[in-house]
Amino acid sequence: MQTLKEIKHLLECRGLRPRYRLGQNFLHDHNQLRKIVAAAGVEPGDLVLEVGPGTGTLTEALVEAGADVVAAELDPEMAAIVEGRLGDRVRLVVGDCLDRRRHLAPELLEILGDRPFRLVANLPYQAATPLMMDLLTRRSNCLGQVALIQKEVADRLAAPSGGREYGPISVLTATLGSIRRVTVVPPGCFWPQPKVTSAVVAITPDPAHGVEDPEAFGDFVGDLFRTRRKQIGTILGRANVPEGIDAALRPEQLDPAALLAMYRAMRASRD
Repeated sequence: MQTLKEIKHLLECRGLRPRYRLGQNFLHDHNQLRKIVAAAGVEPGDLVLEVGPGTGTLTEALVEAGADVVAAELDPEMAAIVEGRLGDRVRLVVGDCLDRRRHLAPELLEILGDRPFRLVANLPYQAATPLMMDLLTRRSNCLGQVALIQKEVADRLAAPSGGREYGPISVLTATLGSIRRVTVVPPGCFWPQPKVTSAVVAITPDPAHGVEDPEAFGDFVGDLFRTRRKQIGTILGRANVPEGIDAALRPEQLDPAALLAMYRAMRASRD
């Protein structure tokens, strides 16, 4: 694994500096890197999607574990470093991992195809939520996600109903799978040090969730929470509130099971 000294040298010899705009905070703590790889349970031949490889520290660890790595890097300079170090041992895509900031980019979809894969990544902040939700709601061949993200986002993913952090991503994660917090990663594990604490989470999809059209369910929940402080009856119109749901409640007061029941009732009424 790359040391902090090696990471700095890789940039300095090319006249580069970390780009704040792209969220370039390089993880150099080997203990944390090992935890990420172990949590992913990568075995030889497994297909892994990595987003934001930077200088390739995690990429190298995944390749050494025998993974077939597809890495998407927005910064061409970083992509050149990864290519120079790993060559054809990694399939590199230079560009945004997201199409229109919401869905997995077409080039990545073409490469991944229908083959089962996992996301294992130190995710750029801007891409974390839309990417993870796209994989959870639209990509049935994604077997799981192990992601290093801001602790704030990790808290929102696992938030219970009724709190300020509870929102659409909390509902979707609880309904379509399960989440486990692997470890908290302090700022000192990165260079340069971010101003926030990070966390590694593992999301495992539940094939038995039984949600009809997860993407439509995600849109339904997102629409409700855009006006989260309004009552359900005001948002939907009282005549459209399914039987058994208190129209005076707000979306944030309904747990994932209640929101799923409401989605199913409204879907059935339209069929």
